[in-house]
Formats: sequence, C-alpha cells, structure tokens
Amino acid sequence: MSGGVQEQFEIKFRLPDGTDIGPKRYPAASTVATLKESIVAQWPKADKEKGPRTVNDLKLINAGKILENNKTLSECKSPICDFSGLTTMHVVVRAPTTDKQSNKIVAKKPKDFRCGCSIM
Repeated sequence: MSGGVQEQFEIKFRLPDGTDIGPKRYPAASTVATLKESIVAQWPKADKEKGPRTVNDLKLINAGKILENNKTLSECKSPICDFSGLTTMHVVVRAPTTDKQSNKIVAKKPKDFRCGCSIM
C-alpha cells in the first residue's frame, strides 16, 4: 500500500479445543513470534493449566505450513494464502514435560550405563 499506510491482516487463531482467539488486525511487519506472544497473553483463563507458557510451546499453522518465529506476516504470504479477508491460523500446543519425563531422559544417557566386565 502507499501513502505511509501499513498493510494489515485480519487474523483469528483456532485453538486445539475448537475455540478462537480474535479476530484482530496485525501489521504486515509483525513477526510470527509477536503473534505467539499475543496468543499466550490472550489464552483462555479456564484453560491456563494446559495452555502454553512461552512462545516456544506454540506452533502456528497456516495453509498447511508451520510458520517460523523470525518470519514476518509479509514473508509468510503465498499463492495459497495471501491473507486477503479473514485468515484463520491453527494453534498447536506442545505438551508440557513433567519432572518424571525429564528424569527418564537423563537416565537414558549412555554414560549412566556401565559395563560390569572385569579384565583378568
């Protein structure tokens, strides 16, 4: 667009439970990470326990592609998705790891397994 008016896109976010956040208008220069920060801040209070804690817990999918945090909305445009009209992006939340899962990963390190052989 010309005349110093920045292009904006109207986007809503479809959460895993089928509810939506938005729609809201975002400047074309907004990064995917900025959108994710907005999602984390607007996550439904009733579902905060299962919700994302940081932007790294989220994946945004648009037109079948996972969007990268450092890309702007303008860079994410494609022939399939040109952001004309209202665009719906799908949100995927990475399952949180528990302490038990973290401990299992540590226990599987090769250095924890030692040979019981004796050389005579």
